[in-house]
Amino acid sequence: MFLFQKVDSTLKKIKANAANIITITNMSFGGAAIMATLNDSYSYSVLLIFFAAFLDRYDGKVARKFNQESELGKQLDSMADIISFGVAPALLMYEMALIDAGVSGMMMPVLFIAAGAIRLARFNVMDSTGYFVGLPITAAGTLLTFSYFFTDILSTQFYMILFPVLAVMMVSTFTLKKV
Repeated sequence: MFLFQKVDSTLKKIKANAANIITITNMSFGGAAIMATLNDSYSYSVLLIFFAAFLDRYDGKVARKFNQESELGKQLDSMADIISFGVAPALLMYEMALIDAGVSGMMMPVLFIAAGAIRLARFNVMDSTGYFVGLPITAAGTLLTFSYFFTDILSTQFYMILFPVLAVMMVSTFTLKKV
């Protein structure tokens, strides 16, 4: 009897925290992507960011399915997003495309990360309306990461434009319907 109670209690705790577990796993993949970039394992970094994007797609769905939406979960998701779709892609593409661009090359990833943080903070204080305001950092970071596959044909100048364009799109006020 005691064993069944413990198993039941454990399963209830897992269910209650499933979305946060997915979010922390997303964040872990983002952190691992940063470590992979720092160790010149760029392909692994790309893969880890894409895994993080996959998980990010489902943490909110799981929270809604189990009726476990919370302010903690919302904040945790933003922390995961700034790591997995802000810092990790910016560092990756800095290493791949902008490392030889001097100070201006260093400013582009910083701009991207700052705009992503502003976008996430704005999202966290707004009422949910069924629309995103500005480009979500998940989309911006995934697009930036996807450009990795074209670094052989894209120039440094392209990235000097891409970073600020994505940054501006994140902080802009256009709306996108949530899917």
